[in-house]
Amino acid sequence: MQKQQRYIAHFDLDSFFVSVEVLKDTSLKGKAVLVGGHSERGVVAACSYEARKFGIHSAMPMKKALKLCPHAIVLSGNRGDYSKYSRMVTEIIASKAPLFEKASIDEFYLDLTGMDKYFDPYKWTIDLRQEIIDKTALPISFALASNKMVAKIATDEAKPNGYIQVAPGFEKEFLAPLKVNKIPGVGEHTYQALLALGIQTIKDISKFDLKKLECKLGNYGVELWNKSQGIHVGEVTAYHEAKSISTENTFQENNANISYLLKELVRMTEKVAYEVRQDEKLAGCIAVKIRYGDFSTFNRQVAIDYTNRDDELIYIAKDLFSKLYKAGTPVRLLGVRLSELTNHAVQASLFDDIARKNKLYKAIDEVKNKFGKAALKKARTV
Repeated sequence: MQKQQRYIAHFDLDSFFVSVEVLKDTSLKGKAVLVGGHSERGVVAACSYEARKFGIHSAMPMKKALKLCPHAIVLSGNRGDYSKYSRMVTEIIASKAPLFEKASIDEFYLDLTGMDKYFDPYKWTIDLRQEIIDKTALPISFALASNKMVAKIATDEAKPNGYIQVAPGFEKEFLAPLKVNKIPGVGEHTYQALLALGIQTIKDISKFDLKKLECKLGNYGVELWNKSQGIHVGEVTAYHEAKSISTENTFQENNANISYLLKELVRMTEKVAYEVRQDEKLAGCIAVKIRYGDFSTFNRQVAIDYTNRDDELIYIAKDLFSKLYKAGTPVRLLGVRLSELTNHAVQASLFDDIARKNKLYKAIDEVKNKFGKAALKKARTV
């Protein structure tokens, strides 16, 4: 039986943070723009193609970037705007694609396998890209290939704001002339190790003795060799926006003590935020639930900037509670739910304030993982 031909599309919103800023202020178009932290320790979260001409790239220290391009315009960015546009694109893709994965705030994989029975997958993907551009005005690049790895690499070759198809059977030929560090996961250390072996291009890996490569790099050497042949078996993981994490507490006795209720609200919000971080997710919506002594139940929710940090979520949860609670009325049950979960948007951690918070929460979670969830608590919950 003949194996079914796979069609995997990779969509990437070009220089997403910068593109959103340009939509807000068209005078920035065509200029060297840097989005990120302004402080001494700040880093570049994103940069325009004009800035890249000076050798600037994401994750570069802002101080170094400004030395390379002193006239660059530096913007702090607004996560609310980025969340808004990411949702817009997600909704368009979700309405069309049979199966898709949201890899990050600005990156998507679509599995179109089987669609070739009815129409041309490449033409379909071109039309979807145009619909996204028409509805959001964002530049977007994509590539269509037989697997996720080749599609991702090809998308980088299609940028800026372009598209390409790697036809089935031509994966190895397409990859051959590209530098070996074009393979996702090949960092600077591995790149230098490969250069030391005389390997500069992906073709060089494909022709290199597999046993020798395994001896030098272990199992990763075998993995790289397979990738150089255009082989990759990673599946598109279905995106389920409706997935949520929640917690509820039914009190032994109905309680109208506002101090106690807020203490419980903080404790529960802290609990679900920790669970979201353990899943390496971000939440785009938070809800608070109150059930009174007469069993009447009320919910209130709000869309938020994607986050998994206690302080941000607790602030919003308390605000929802204040709008929902009938002062003096005994409460039977209290609940908190986080939903619209998406994969961790790594880029967001490059902003100054968020980078510091992420380090703090990482340290907190390490203590909880080692000594138990109750090892560290907010003072208010003690």
